[in-house]
Amino acid sequence: MFIKIRRDTLIILLLAFILILSGRLITYIAFASSPEIDDGVPISGIIIKGNDIVPIDSIRANVANSGLRSGSYIDGDMLVTSKREIPLNEAIKNAQEFATLTTIPGTKVQPIAAADVKVDKNTGIVTITVIEDFSTVDLTNATSKAPTA
Repeated sequence: MFIKIRRDTLIILLLAFILILSGRLITYIAFASSPEIDDGVPISGIIIKGNDIVPIDSIRANVANSGLRSGSYIDGDMLVTSKREIPLNEAIKNAQEFATLTTIPGTKVQPIAAADVKVDKNTGIVTITVIEDFSTVDLTNATSKAPTA
């Protein structure tokens, strides 16, 4: 019923346990005592509403060109990207313009008539509401050249 363990094996196991426990304790203390650097509120996500035809990825890629993308953060009323700092209201205005320039892939059709961009400064979530209106679309020469067989 008893398990035979040699004394040197027990000492090695005990030392390994103490080493692991102290390593975790040192890691916790180093994290807890590290200085907090406040970089502002990072852009945590982009939510797109109202699109039926235009893919979400196309809208998200165009809006990312305005600076509202992951890796950027909001510091007060400024949007700080990896390359520049711009006022947040200017970035929102640019995002609205870039969202309306989004085309249906494979065509030159721009069905988005208007876009409303809202940025939550507390969570970093960007909400884009688009309105697709095909009555305003110019469909002459709207398709890109396709290879002919």
